[in-house]
Amino acid sequence: MARHILFLTGSLAENRLRQVLDSLAPLPFAATIVNLGVKVAALATTEIVLRRLDSAHGADLILLPGRFRGDLAALAAHFGTEVERGPDELEDLPQYFQRQARPLDLSRHDTRIFAEIVDAPSRDTAAILAKAAELRADGADVIDLGCLPDTPFPHLEEAIGALHDAGFAVSVDSLNVDELLRATRSGADYLLSLTEETVHLADEGDAVPVLIPTTPPDLDSLGRAVDAMTRRGRRFLIDPILEPIHHGFTDSLLRYRTVRERWPDAEILMGIGNVTELTDADTSGITAVLMGVVSELRIGNVLAVQVSPHCRRAIREFDAARRQFFAARAAHSMPRGFGTGLLCLRDRRPFVRDAALIAETAAQIRDPNYRVEVSAEGIHLYNRDGHHRSTDPFDLFPKLDLGTDTGHAFYLGVELARAQIAWQLGKRYAQDSELRWGVATDEPKDDPTGFHATGPTKRGG
Repeated sequence: MARHILFLTGSLAENRLRQVLDSLAPLPFAATIVNLGVKVAALATTEIVLRRLDSAHGADLILLPGRFRGDLAALAAHFGTEVERGPDELEDLPQYFQRQARPLDLSRHDTRIFAEIVDAPSRDTAAILAKAAELRADGADVIDLGCLPDTPFPHLEEAIGALHDAGFAVSVDSLNVDELLRATRSGADYLLSLTEETVHLADEGDAVPVLIPTTPPDLDSLGRAVDAMTRRGRRFLIDPILEPIHHGFTDSLLRYRTVRERWPDAEILMGIGNVTELTDADTSGITAVLMGVVSELRIGNVLAVQVSPHCRRAIREFDAARRQFFAARAAHSMPRGFGTGLLCLRDRRPFVRDAALIAETAAQIRDPNYRVEVSAEGIHLYNRDGHHRSTDPFDLFPKLDLGTDTGHAFYLGVELARAQIAWQLGKRYAQDSELRWGVATDEPKDDPTGFHATGPTKRGG
């Protein structure tokens, strides 16, 4: 962490910045605050900073607001010191400094994701390759070709070869012995799934078999399949089969623990689709709980599907979960504070400022431009003419004076709708920014060096 930090701020935030830094005393660094002579430092340009900041004041880090849209490299070159963006909100500075002291590394994990194309026989090879590319972008490590009962798959060999040529690892999931034979003879990397009756199919090729019990509760049959593969000296995975809720779910979880106790060094696979697909609940929470089991039992493989519309991000969710939980386990910690990807509907700290602080800012405003903020108390709308608060945007409509500026009216309608959603759910809201939904949606594309285009959303009144 820097030994001396120069904080650049504007007149509206200067007092708040001093209060936040005072609350952190004693600071592990020297702090200098410079007001750039603008209301909001985040809206300053590179040229304004160059013109109004005379020097780096001896600091080895210049910290700008997170929403500053300027050229950090140009500023660093001019002042001869490091320049960074801090958090978007001043109130997040404590967490920011904690992250600087202990950077969060989410690059590591120890769980392989199998992503199933459940209708592979119904897709031609080009469509299979396109879907596989999507799944890999979501985080899949192995593409699983799901075969369908009573549905021919004449291009199975062609699909396996094309996937290998494109750099994919391939598994084939079938109950049909002939399809499994064709798969391993064509170079599939994994076979899903073999029982004690079909374990001999592993002799027909080099595919790694995934072993399952003849019926889910029958761990003795699974043991015999394991013994058969052990005698062959072959690598294998074990899948005790995760069952749907109210159809053996709890017992199946216990089977996973039993398997880990019985075969402490075995590679295990958990198929999560029976729970994610067959439960009407947001999958990010289900994923987190299942990842807890995976992490504690050191289950190295997960099979995920994305069939139901509410499961369309299941692979991205598990990719985020395996990284967050790995980091938490490595730190001997609970999975809290190791990423926000699975906090989709609600944020841990949604309201950074209370109504009193917002009122303090509103009292300083001397222009007609409307500001929108959200606190636990509701939606705040303010400009020089007044400060209004409600939990219903329609209550704020009579307070708006926009004349005939339909573009600005549309803009404020969008912002107030976002603010209402944020207040209702308990999410972080920032004017002029889309709400963040974790891995449930793609992150909005944002150029940190560029400003929004001038238009009705930016016109002064």
